[in-house]
Amino acid sequence: MTEIIGTFVLIFGVFYIAKGDVGLGAVDALPVAFLVLAIGLSLGGPTGYAINPARDLGPRIAHAILPIKGKRDSDWGYAWIPVVGPIIGALLATALHLAIK
Repeated sequence: MTEIIGTFVLIFGVFYIAKGDVGLGAVDALPVAFLVLAIGLSLGGPTGYAINPARDLGPRIAHAILPIKGKRDSDWGYAWIPVVGPIIGALLATALHLAIK
């Protein structure tokens, strides 16, 4: 659930940050960076806030492939959550943005 909420907030926020008429020049990405930081601080505890599927899937694949001495399994039973959750959150944010627009 935190993946869905975190991605929803990120995508919905980016829609409105990018919509702004005032250009900030070199610091245009700063509001998005603060948004990602806020999501991480508020929702990052339970799942590590993989609000991007590659954020979890890439390290999990590397962990499965690399020969690390004494490593445990890569927990593939959980791997679908950080992939499907952000997709659902992004779809919901896009749908709400289009409905409001």
